[in-house]
Amino acid sequence: MRQFEAGQMDVGFDTIGNATLICYDRVPTLVTDPWITDSAYFGSWTLPYVVPDEQMEAIKACQYVWISHAHPDHLNAGSFNLFRGKRILLPDHQGGRIRNDLVEQGCHVQVLENGVWLKVSDRIKLLCISDYNQDAILLVDINGRLIVNTNDASDLGWSRFVRKIIKHYPISFLLALSGFGDSDMINFYGEDGVAIPPSSAKKIPVGRSIAQLTGSYDTKYFIPFSSMHRYQREDSVWANQYITTLADHSVGFESKTTQLLPAFIRYDCAHDTFKEINPPKTPERILPPEQFGDNWNEQLEREDVSQIDKYFKAISHLEKVLDFINVRVGGKDNIIAFKANAFKRGITFEVPRHSLMVTIKHEIFDDLLIGNFMRTTLHGKWPKSNLYPDFTPFVTKYADNGRAKTEEEVELYFDAYKRRSLEDFLIQRFEKKSREIFRRYVGKDSQIDRVAKRAYWILKKCEGKL
Repeated sequence: MRQFEAGQMDVGFDTIGNATLICYDRVPTLVTDPWITDSAYFGSWTLPYVVPDEQMEAIKACQYVWISHAHPDHLNAGSFNLFRGKRILLPDHQGGRIRNDLVEQGCHVQVLENGVWLKVSDRIKLLCISDYNQDAILLVDINGRLIVNTNDASDLGWSRFVRKIIKHYPISFLLALSGFGDSDMINFYGEDGVAIPPSSAKKIPVGRSIAQLTGSYDTKYFIPFSSMHRYQREDSVWANQYITTLADHSVGFESKTTQLLPAFIRYDCAHDTFKEINPPKTPERILPPEQFGDNWNEQLEREDVSQIDKYFKAISHLEKVLDFINVRVGGKDNIIAFKANAFKRGITFEVPRHSLMVTIKHEIFDDLLIGNFMRTTLHGKWPKSNLYPDFTPFVTKYADNGRAKTEEEVELYFDAYKRRSLEDFLIQRFEKKSREIFRRYVGKDSQIDRVAKRAYWILKKCEGKL
């Protein structure tokens, strides 16, 4: 592919920031997940690279803003204030939490019909697919070139449909999360109080998984995406040793069918040329938790404990799988008991009061997990997959964002996704359950797991060619 000289963009796209895609059709038209200012996860995450002035102005000028999901590195409150007069495009997430919140704030919101193309300009059309994990992907056709923006989303039943679309495009791009795996809860401690090294400590070459992923989709290009953050709180900077740098994405990448492009580029969809955007790094700072309202010595008040108890006990699944949750705040344990006479299986969350109570009030527990300053200890027998599948999905995905807390509500929640594509839903649920059972015994990123994963991607690639 040739590189083109700087100049006015007629039709094409930029990738910048964390998961920000800017699409142009004569003028800046669409921007996705614009985290461009402020921090995320109670100040724990910051952007490691500056958004250049040209891209910043283009982002602000876009008519349409697509938000994939509610995490603050995608729907960022500080950044979002710049887009309140724009047309906000949302996935059709069951529960409608983002839609309802934004409508209440007076935003112009349009929920995209699942799996249906929407034309937003002469040469740009979009197709959005949401999933039961409250994630979503976006397909963008720009002048006959296809962008598959999967950001953070894992395949939850949509990959067969997407691969069929990719076949019709000689030029296609996959934009996806890739990395060592710190974009989730990795701050685990043993019952002896010693930190447990996360699987990301293995530093398995990122390029290998990228090659497997692109091989299964058969896209012409891959662009690292939704993978750019850095920790900056005193109590979370320890996790910087596990973040994925720009250079890490190419390590181990080998493919005869896909080209790995730089993370930050401008691509011209009229001439099929690109140039690299080289944004400067943001200053590296270590900030005290107090700057974000957190004091590790502050203890809970009586009313706080009552609110926490109510929050967790409203989620029916937890009483089926846990005996207790211990919330350790200011050095004091606060037990939420699900079974009066059994304390074998439980969780201790050690966390500052301020961020915890904001989380409870606004029902955004994933923000604490992903921020990685909260310390988590598992008690009793747990699978090697730790908080999956019994805690994190039921609390953060189905309850907090999907508004499904009781068993009946969860059943109705999944019924809604089944109706969208029953065959794909059932196939994916079978694959997911099989994977969970397998990893209960072999562990994620173990040697056996990696061999099984390679076999899985080979099968996916063969399936895509049928």
